[in-house]
Amino acid sequence: MKRTRQSKIRELISQYEIETQEELGRRLMEAGFAVTQATISRDIRELALTKVAGKDGRPKYAAMDYGGNPSPVYSGRYARVLQEGLVSLRQADNLVVIKTVSGMAMAVAAAIDALGIEEIVGSIAGDDTIMCAVETAELVPGVIEKIRRQ
Repeated sequence: MKRTRQSKIRELISQYEIETQEELGRRLMEAGFAVTQATISRDIRELALTKVAGKDGRPKYAAMDYGGNPSPVYSGRYARVLQEGLVSLRQADNLVVIKTVSGMAMAVAAAIDALGIEEIVGSIAGDDTIMCAVETAELVPGVIEKIRRQ
């Protein structure tokens, strides 16, 4: 059931400009899938979906193409996501606090993850803010510089 549902999600996001989890849930229900918000959230994470600018500039879900590799390979597509979505970078102790265009935090976080910056031990994305935990506070300026160079 999970594979079928996730396949349907891929189909739906390629067919429609789906902006929210609620809209995705409605479309899945219309297609005959009984889903909860937690299931949709898990599927989005497992499918590595991100938000990108749609035709009208509003954010929509999209699958990032990793070229068949188990881990993402940095590409021009990620560079564009960073350039279009990044608003500011700021240090808070051993954290990099990243502000993004509204709705773009997940996409920018995916782009940063794809950079493979070893000093980043983990990150959390909301709607317009990302927090990246860095090994030590002393390493944060270098991490910020690596992100800015992209």
